[in-house]
Amino acid sequence: MFKNVFGSGFLVRTAHVILTWVITLVLFLYDTDLRRHEESGQLAQPVLFVLLVLVSVLLYFAVSLMDPGFVMSEEGEGKFGLGITEETQDMIPHTSKTFRQRRCGHCLVQQPMRAKHCQACQHCVRRYDHHCPWIENCVGERNHRWFVLYLAVQLVVLLWGLQVAWSGFTPAPGWQQWLSRNGVLLAASSLLALFSMVVLLLLGSHLYLISLNTTTWEFMSRHRISYLKHCGADENPFDRGTLRNLWAFFCVWGSVVWEQMYFTEGSDSV
Repeated sequence: MFKNVFGSGFLVRTAHVILTWVITLVLFLYDTDLRRHEESGQLAQPVLFVLLVLVSVLLYFAVSLMDPGFVMSEEGEGKFGLGITEETQDMIPHTSKTFRQRRCGHCLVQQPMRAKHCQACQHCVRRYDHHCPWIENCVGERNHRWFVLYLAVQLVVLLWGLQVAWSGFTPAPGWQQWLSRNGVLLAASSLLALFSMVVLLLLGSHLYLISLNTTTWEFMSRHRISYLKHCGADENPFDRGTLRNLWAFFCVWGSVVWEQMYFTEGSDSV
């Protein structure tokens, strides 16, 4: 399930963990709300904050090391490695739509619909969304919901950390004195604000695309994707409405035969 922790992303993951805990330590070393609660014996908020930071780090490693949905070789996966099995083919109604299965030119596996080969991971990934350099892993069918959960928890931690950092600034008679007192806290606050904006944009864009049942790759490259480029600009054969899309993404587990959804009669009018 998990890849080698000492793989190509080891330095990135190490930098993430070090930066996370260094900023957390800074928030406790300065006279912030967390420090004041700790000194007064009110440990609920400090403990909750540290636990939330720990959860965000664990989610980061889970998403980073998890199999995103690699398409295995046909020999190793048998009929489940194919996009359409013989049994599934009989379930697909005949429509005006056409789709020709592709064999990946890099790893030579037969790609299911919505799969794409990742040059960085050197694997085809089911329901490929994108390759994220910060987690050094693809975001795909198996880890996409965990990636969104990680973004949500990380955003809460960052915003809370920003509020804590803001509470620790102390006044001074001049700019030089103020910077000498608050320089490190200002640097931490700047990083927290920057990361908060990035994570907020990422989370918002992913929730929007999930509500449409589309991926980042499909949204950005639909004019080059064989099963989408013939659809109209506003057509999405996988869209079943916002609520059903969100429910299917967050609450339905297991692989989906996208070919069956693509070829259903109801999707012709989408």
